[in-house]
Amino acid sequence: MRILAFAASNSSKSINKQLVAHAADVLKADIITDADIEMLDINDYEMPIYSSDREEAGGIPDLAHQFAAKIGAADALLISFAEHNGYYSAAYKNLFDWTSRIDGKVYQDKPMVILATSPGPGGAASVLGSAKTSAPYFGADVKADLSVASFYDVFDMENGRIKDADIQAKLEAALATLK
Repeated sequence: MRILAFAASNSSKSINKQLVAHAADVLKADIITDADIEMLDINDYEMPIYSSDREEAGGIPDLAHQFAAKIGAADALLISFAEHNGYYSAAYKNLFDWTSRIDGKVYQDKPMVILATSPGPGGAASVLGSAKTSAPYFGADVKADLSVASFYDVFDMENGRIKDADIQAKLEAALATLK
């Protein structure tokens, strides 16, 4: 099974990148041991801010086509959404907007597990709620979602693992839905 995993963040210090990397490790080690997991960095897909004028003048950038092809080649998706002012990061939203111009079903009917985390008690629940609600309209089969609150309290930064047993169990249950 080919799984595409990424954080919807362009921060080099993203806690969502740390969470999705841990989730990918757990998925490969404990749940789908023969999984082929590709970790994608959305920084590799930076494009001008979407506008219909730019699209009309120059078409859809090759990077949007490359991102869509990565999704198309995957059997499942694992995404951790960063929350910026209650919504998607501008970097991800721009990538999504350009990709949606190729095909409105950005997620191409792929099963997916969506995650989100934040340093505070909200656990990026707002962006996760938005993603969970809207993703099916864009061709996603959301199998599970998990919000991880107070990231620095529950994540062992030195070892790159969740140290809270209850949250780890919830993550494993969410990931098992991709089997």
